[in-house]
Amino acid sequence: MSDQITIASFDADQLESHLEAFGEMLHACVHDGASIGFIDPFDIEDAKAFWRDMVLPAMRGGKRDLFVALADNKVVGTVQLDCATMPNQVHRGEVCKLMVHPHYRRLGIARKLMEALEKRAFAKARHLLTLDTRTGDSAEPLYASLGFETAGVIPAYARDPFSEKLSATTVMYKQLAV
Repeated sequence: MSDQITIASFDADQLESHLEAFGEMLHACVHDGASIGFIDPFDIEDAKAFWRDMVLPAMRGGKRDLFVALADNKVVGTVQLDCATMPNQVHRGEVCKLMVHPHYRRLGIARKLMEALEKRAFAKARHLLTLDTRTGDSAEPLYASLGFETAGVIPAYARDPFSEKLSATTVMYKQLAV
């Protein structure tokens, strides 16, 4: 494992040229139990399709920013800033799909990704960030430590990746200093 982690902002062409690596990372995260919208069975082609069919078009449309953690040029983490909002919400952005490859967790990568996202959101005058996370998940205290506050909890919001169990989600927000 590398001690050299860098955070980069990828454009659509960079994402497209690294689709295999993004697919592999997403696949590993889901199979490690990450509650990020996917359920078993979930193969590598499903993972690549998410990036190709969902994220890439949003990036090409200028509505999504992608931040990537690299270890020796290998994709090991990512988060997205979604700015596809209605005209009365141009001050707001949504944090999407924060994930770190299971072999690279507990190294501060998620925090670094979120700091890069917040900096970009501020530069884009997106002063309110929102997100949701599985209630009780390891990401919840991370978000709280970054200054996110809980708006509420929605019961039975999302299905577990490996079972029929429904989990609650915690909706959180953060107001960036203006």
